[in-house]
Amino acid sequence: MQAYDHAARATKGARDYQEDSSAFWPPKDRAAGGADVPPTANATRLVAVLADGMGGHTAGALASRMVCDSFISAYAGLNGSRSERLIRSLRSANESIAAQVRANPTLSGMGTTLVAAVFTNEGVEWVSVGDSPLLLFRRGEIALLNEDHSLAPELDRLAEIGAITPEQAKADPRRHMLRSAVTGDDLDLVDVSRRPLVLEEGDYVILASDGLQTLDTSEIQRIVSAYADDGAEAVANALIRAVEAIRDPHQDNTTVLAVRPLPESA
Repeated sequence: MQAYDHAARATKGARDYQEDSSAFWPPKDRAAGGADVPPTANATRLVAVLADGMGGHTAGALASRMVCDSFISAYAGLNGSRSERLIRSLRSANESIAAQVRANPTLSGMGTTLVAAVFTNEGVEWVSVGDSPLLLFRRGEIALLNEDHSLAPELDRLAEIGAITPEQAKADPRRHMLRSAVTGDDLDLVDVSRRPLVLEEGDYVILASDGLQTLDTSEIQRIVSAYADDGAEAVANALIRAVEAIRDPHQDNTTVLAVRPLPESA
């Protein structure tokens, strides 16, 4: 059976609070299987989920934690196809926010992005809402796997057709505004994979909050290439160190989850 090496690292950046949350399931001490792993997990080697909260310090942190916990709990208890489980788990996570706001209306406006990836013997499948990127590193190059639900793609499209300049697109203060998020309301935009993406030896899948975008794509490629042979923990650590080294006075929270398939003989 395919095994996966995985690690998570985070930084608060220039903020004094952390609104990102992440989780792996099963936890590392249960990843090898055993009597305490539910039967529904048999086809799933690993679930990785990351959420970037919004709505203020307390509300954002609560939203991201609740969504991660709810998604993992729902996925672990569901049967059916993986794509169906991904969508139903997302709905459960969204409902957890709605229920929290109903119980405490002062939290109205809380929400979070969500990106979740399921790793199996067949590869990786995912679901995402918001602008937290899901990246594939393969043979020295980085590709974005999921859709960006911020205004950035729309502004870039306007630049491509000449309606605005590329410089205006990059500097627009609305660039990071979300067109879709997990807020307990109807989900306007959802990205879900149509089939498993087969992974190759040497690949890395990176789930991140948008704070990682402080680094250029070329720099992310360089860092993952440099540390790929050292494993997921080394890659995640190196990416977070690189973000911190820039010392951006407005640096957002940044979380990185790195996952790689291990050779079959490992």
